[in-house]
Amino acid sequence: MIDLFKGYKGQALSVLKNFKVRVWSDSEVQTTRGNFKGIILPRSENDDDLHIVLKLATGYNVGIDVNTITEMKEIGYKEAHYKIPEKEFPFTEGKPNIKLLGTGGTIASRLDYRTGAVIPAFSPGELYGAVPELADICNLQTEKLFAVFSENMGPDQYKKLAIAIGKEIEKGIDGIVIGHGTDTLHHTAAALSFMIQNSPVPIVLVGSQRSSDRPSSDAALNLIHATTTAATSDIAEVLVCMFGPTSDEYGLLHRGTRVRKMHSSYRSTFRTIGDVPLATVTRDGVVPIKHNYNHRRKDRNVTILPYFEEKVALIYYYPNMQPDMIYSLIDNGYKGIIIAGTGLGHVNKPLYPAIRKCKEKGIPVYMTVQTLWGYVHMFVYDTGRDLMSYGIIPAENMLPEVAYIKLGWALGQTDDIGKVKELMLTPIAGEITKREPYNGYLIYQGGIPEVEEFIKKVHK
Repeated sequence: MIDLFKGYKGQALSVLKNFKVRVWSDSEVQTTRGNFKGIILPRSENDDDLHIVLKLATGYNVGIDVNTITEMKEIGYKEAHYKIPEKEFPFTEGKPNIKLLGTGGTIASRLDYRTGAVIPAFSPGELYGAVPELADICNLQTEKLFAVFSENMGPDQYKKLAIAIGKEIEKGIDGIVIGHGTDTLHHTAAALSFMIQNSPVPIVLVGSQRSSDRPSSDAALNLIHATTTAATSDIAEVLVCMFGPTSDEYGLLHRGTRVRKMHSSYRSTFRTIGDVPLATVTRDGVVPIKHNYNHRRKDRNVTILPYFEEKVALIYYYPNMQPDMIYSLIDNGYKGIIIAGTGLGHVNKPLYPAIRKCKEKGIPVYMTVQTLWGYVHMFVYDTGRDLMSYGIIPAENMLPEVAYIKLGWALGQTDDIGKVKELMLTPIAGEITKREPYNGYLIYQGGIPEVEEFIKKVHK
């Protein structure tokens, strides 16, 4: 039997039955707060029974309180199907050959009307069905490696991804695009930056902040920009490609070890920290901002180092932190610790005994700064000097998450503390820089007259 009232219950169900209106019907709804027209959508099974959900012509959904409804009329009916059909990508002689590896995330997702949640569901082939412009850029091969949200990405996936990319490069691919959820995209970018060295082609991670069923989705344009980068860019590094400004003017290409997600919902959430982005990208191509990068090559030589020690922790220091946090890591067999300390790299004195015990147990502890911008400088104050004497090693200007990934990668290769230190403090993929450029730290404070004047000049 067909369920005509998917997910509705209680009062909401009674209203639909009373007015003889079905889910998926095109309906007119009169309420005490105005009139609406749109498609009646299913409800989440976890939601209340006090609202009816309507998809408006704009593409946005609105919840209507059933107690305000005075009249409903069904004016059409066609059950919606939200699955995008997979299409075989057309081959065009002479175009670059690009491999799209799917891992999941919002760029490869749809709305699940059972729960009301966004779920990983679109395969890479379905992505082509949604963004046919990709065929104008390249010949695209697709493979879905994983179907997970980015919070479920981890060392296992990093290693499999690195190995898969290595095989594609050896087979002669011209560029790699990786569809990935945005929440931990920068962790994966850092992992691949260490695991894949000397790549002859661009490796571009891309995601979207807003799912494909939303009018404001950035999925399609981000995919176009990422594919353009993989197909045409001279930058043969691990890159993150996402919106530059909040509008759709251009995308930015960030180095995989200097990028971080900085806003929970903005489409322009990714920012290069302590440096400037490598390039801008539009439909017309890539324009470098920096010129010291690894250039594309025609050879197939690449070094794949898919190693990772999972017993590594990242601790964000806070006032009054107790040493039992570090003791618990020691007792649970952790092999390395990254601390995001205050200021120039500090923690409180109660942690000193626990840090000394780490040194006694041969557990390397590295200091980063929770300010994100700037360097660890532990020679300036007594606190820093004491901490170094107890075994803490300054990690220069590595971002905390990047230091965490790099320590896991280093310990995955050796348990020799001296070799780990050499790996950690030797720049490999731009994770440590000699200095920050003058324009590598820009945070504009809204409301200040000169900033408001600047904003008006640039964006009316």
